[in-house]
Amino acid sequence: MKKISLSLLLFILAFNLIQAQEIPSTKNTGGSIKPATSGSNSVFLPRVNNETEDIFMKKEEPKINMRQDKNGLLTEGDRVAAEWKADKKAKGEYAKDQYLGDVKTNGKFVELYCRDHEFVDGDRVKITVNGEVIFNNLALTGSYKPILVTLQSGFNTIEFEALNQGLSGPNTAMLKVFGEDGQQLVSKEWNLLTGAKASLMVVKQ
Repeated sequence: MKKISLSLLLFILAFNLIQAQEIPSTKNTGGSIKPATSGSNSVFLPRVNNETEDIFMKKEEPKINMRQDKNGLLTEGDRVAAEWKADKKAKGEYAKDQYLGDVKTNGKFVELYCRDHEFVDGDRVKITVNGEVIFNNLALTGSYKPILVTLQSGFNTIEFEALNQGLSGPNTAMLKVFGEDGQQLVSKEWNLLTGAKASLMVVKQ
């Protein structure tokens, strides 16, 4: 009987000690968030859904078509056609210098684009601006050659001198001139015998 009483007394004391311990309380009634377990320094990032991933992570870059030409210049089809088109016959009138006209602009520069628009047969030209040579020996191919010309105030004379006549006919070319704003100012052709010149006047206002 004494053993039972002693055991009961010990049980009651132990129970009272447990109740007497301070239990921390919290007002948080939300659910718990489990930390990431992939490593001690890892950071958990939510994964985007498949649809978003497809749009932002798997979208292919648009392909650039180098044959597109918003300025209306030469396409690949034009180039091939130009290489097989026969030159005009060389005439005595092509020995005279040709004036391609004049144009006005407010820009600081113009862009020249020239090519052999008939049979590509090795035509070459010398280009001068206000008497200064900017190209000594430019080969005219089936593709346009871009040339940037800085303008001085007032009159600017641009000359194209035929250095040869290629393998057939006269020295032939198509010339396009664009202003600083990208607008086409001039579209002309020339047919020259060796030594003759085609000239263009650009007036900077």
